[in-house]
Amino acid sequence: MAVTQQLARLSADRLAACRRSVEELDKLCSFELLPSSDHLDLDWSPGPIVRACELGQVPLSSLTALRRAFDGDAEINPAYRMEHSVTALGPDAVADVARLLSYVDPEAALAAVPLDPAAASAALGMPGFDGRPRAYLHHHLAALRNFYEHAARRRLAVALWWD
Repeated sequence: MAVTQQLARLSADRLAACRRSVEELDKLCSFELLPSSDHLDLDWSPGPIVRACELGQVPLSSLTALRRAFDGDAEINPAYRMEHSVTALGPDAVADVARLLSYVDPEAALAAVPLDPAAASAALGMPGFDGRPRAYLHHHLAALRNFYEHAARRRLAVALWWD
C-alpha cells in the first residue's frame, strides 16, 4: 500500500482536543472526525512539488511556506504513534502559509519541469512515473493552495500526516 500525505482542516478547539486525547487524534487520522470536504489527499506529491519549485526558482519565502504546508510546525500528540508524526499548523500559521502560497503561480513554478515524462521523473525523483508529471504536480499544488486559502478564511488549523 502506498503512503500518501493527508491534510485536514479543523478548528483550534478540535486541534486542542486532539492534543489532549489520543482517541480524538485517532478519529481524525481515521477520517471519522471531520467531513470529507475538510480533508485533502496529496498522494505522494509533496517531495516532487518542492523539487519542481526549486527548479522553477520560486522565492525562498514561498519555498519555506511550501515546506511548512507539508511538514507542519509541531507534533500534535507525541503519545499517538504512527510510522510518521501527526503535525499541525495553528490558525495564525495557516494564514501566513496561505498568504505566501498565494504568490506561487503553479504554471510558472512548474515551467522548469521537463515535458518529457522520463526526463521529468528523473529531475523530480519520481522513478517509474508514467503519467504527465507537470499536470500531476499542477493539480496537487493548486489543490494545496486552495485548501490553505479556504482554511485561512475560516480561521482553521491544519493537521498533517502520512497514511
